[in-house]
Order: sequence, then structure tokens, then C-alpha cells
Amino acid sequence: MNNKRLSGRVAVITGASKGLGRTMAMALAAEGASLALVSRDLAQTEETAAAARTLGARVITFQADITSEEQVSNFAAAVKQEFEAAHILINNAGINIRKPVTDFTLEEWRRVLATNLDGPFLLCRAFVPLMRGHGYGRIINMTSIMSHVSMAHRSAYSASKAGLLGFTKALALELAPDAITVNGISPGPIATEMNLPITQNPELNRQFISKIPVGRWGKVEEIGQLAVYLCSEEAGFITGTDLLIDGGWCAQ
Repeated sequence: MNNKRLSGRVAVITGASKGLGRTMAMALAAEGASLALVSRDLAQTEETAAAARTLGARVITFQADITSEEQVSNFAAAVKQEFEAAHILINNAGINIRKPVTDFTLEEWRRVLATNLDGPFLLCRAFVPLMRGHGYGRIINMTSIMSHVSMAHRSAYSASKAGLLGFTKALALELAPDAITVNGISPGPIATEMNLPITQNPELNRQFISKIPVGRWGKVEEIGQLAVYLCSEEAGFITGTDLLIDGGWCAQ
């Protein structure tokens, strides 16, 4: 008897080539989900797919720019052809440009908002029709602690993530009658590839950890397990909210 929590579910994950996207893909695959993985880097996405297949998952990959209406539509059509339906959507792909607001070009500003906010909108618009009618659905938007607090030189990123949090709440109300939950996950300081310049520098690492109440970096696996829980049947009463996983950062 298969008692994996996500058996029979099809999960769509953006930005699945590395980092948190890869970690969540592996966590969902371990619980029995089939995967549709998309990113701009097809070679790295194929590496994630190969690893997930070792866990017995059925996986397809797709190369796409999530800010392109046409490419997102083509991706949704490919998922429909392969799986006929989708049950889980994790909007993980995102970018950050760090600089003073006076140094931003309009193109840079729009690129951050297009990836972090327009992309999730396009994915939700494309995949919600494939999620309806099953009595179950899960959408997770990776919102970031920067949707709650911020830092200097994060104006575009914080604006995009605050917008994504608002979108998450509104969509949760819209989709509640369809038994589709919509939640955010706001990671704090997580030991990903992006933070290697800090974690590999002993002095910078010491200074950074001193600002984290629990006294350590978060583990990518902790994000993966939170995603699994939010996708489980047990989390069906959780919707329209944002889950901080930040070691106490936002409580300060």
C-alpha cells in the first residue's frame, strides 16, 4: 500500500534548476508527486529531474521564460498533454537586483517585477484551469521575508514580494470555493548557493549569524518539508496566509 502523502498529485515548480526549487522538487518527489519542472536553464533542470527520477517520480522538464505569456501558455499545454491535470503549483522563480533606487534603470526595475510578480500571475492564470474540479489544489508563492521587512538597496525586490503577498491573499479568497489553497512561504536567511559569499567568509558569516535569533542559517531541507506539509491533505484549512521560516528574523 502506497502511503506517500502526495501520491497521484502533479506538481508544477518554477525555478527548479537549483536552490530552493530543486530542494522542493526532491521533497515532493519523495512523497510520491509527479513533477513538471521549468526554468531558463534546461541542463540544470534536467539534473534535478534525473535526481527526482531516482526516487521513482515521473518528471517532465521545460525551458521557458516565465515572464513570457506565450512560453507560459506553451508550458501549460505541455503539462496538460502529459498529465491531463495539475494539482500543485509552486511559484519559486525569482530574481533580485541590489542597488540604490537612484541607480536603477526602468528596465531593471521592470525586470524584477516581471519575474517576481508578473510570472506568478501568468503561471496561476495558465494552471488554475488545470487545477479546478479535483476537490484539491495547492498554490505556493515564494514571498520572502522582504514582503514583511526590508533592507537598503532592496526596493525593487521588496516591492515585487509585497505585491506577491497581496496577490496570494486575494487569490486564496478567489479559489477557496474550488478547494484550492493559496499560501506564501517567506524564507529568511537560508544557506543556498546565493549566500556562499557570506557562508564561506568566516568573519562575514559570524556577523550574519549574530543577527539570527536561533543562531544558525536555515537549511534548504526545512523549506522542502514545509512545502510538503502545505501540499498535504492535513493543510487543507491553511489558506491566504504567509509562513515565515526565518529563525526569528522578523520577530526582532
